[in-house]
Amino acid sequence: MLQGSCLCGAITYESGELIAPIVNCHCGTCRKAHGAAFSSVGRVARGEFRWTSGEEKLRHFESSPGKLRHFCGECGSHLMAERLNQAAVLLRLGCLDSDPGSHPAIHIWTSDGAPWFEIHDELPQYREGRTR
Repeated sequence: MLQGSCLCGAITYESGELIAPIVNCHCGTCRKAHGAAFSSVGRVARGEFRWTSGEEKLRHFESSPGKLRHFCGECGSHLMAERLNQAAVLLRLGCLDSDPGSHPAIHIWTSDGAPWFEIHDELPQYREGRTR
């Protein structure tokens, strides 16, 4: 079981294990939402995710049509994103309190990456989203 929380501790969640490799997303939306060069995300089954405290403090933003980004209304930590019609949700791994048991596997949206950040690892890079 994975556990996570926001910076101020007002919101907590738990979920099942990751069901896909960890992805480092360099798109402009993730960069702005997280104030960082990229966001590390992991998919978990929707049915295995639940808020355990502070759900009333959650806020959300529809960053693109149908995609909701959930964050703490107190401290601003981005916790999770979802498309309501999908069977999985995206955990923002910077808010995990437990070890997901794996490491990033790829970089996506490198075409939109921060010009001041260079990737210095051997992970595969995709100029746009990963094709399945």
